[in-house]
Amino acid sequence: MQATAITLGRALLGLYFFIPGLTKITRYAATLDYMVLHKIPLPDILLPLTIIVQIGGGLALMTGFRVREMALCLAGLTILINVGMHDFWNTYPELNTQHEVQNFVKNLGIFAGLLVLSGAARLPQFGLSRRQ
Repeated sequence: MQATAITLGRALLGLYFFIPGLTKITRYAATLDYMVLHKIPLPDILLPLTIIVQIGGGLALMTGFRVREMALCLAGLTILINVGMHDFWNTYPELNTQHEVQNFVKNLGIFAGLLVLSGAARLPQFGLSRRQ
């Protein structure tokens, strides 16, 4: 049962990154504008890198490839996005502060799940593949 829960959780966390990575491609200009609004440095470079990490890392988690490393990489990305893009402590006239607080707290939960997954990936009883 534990191995099933870890596998399902890993796949769902992977999906959580994979789909937004694809969405950033289809909504590229809007995402870039959002990054500029939040004064993210080098958005023309960081947006394509974010897309690659989200799609690649999401796929890696879903397939069980290098789970520990991918979980830690995505955890780092999540914290960077949280601080830079969901900065509810700053005021933006066109954004809802409550929505940013909600996204910030939600991302802390995702971050926590990724940390747990990175630790669980080292435990052989969860039946994760040797590719980690």
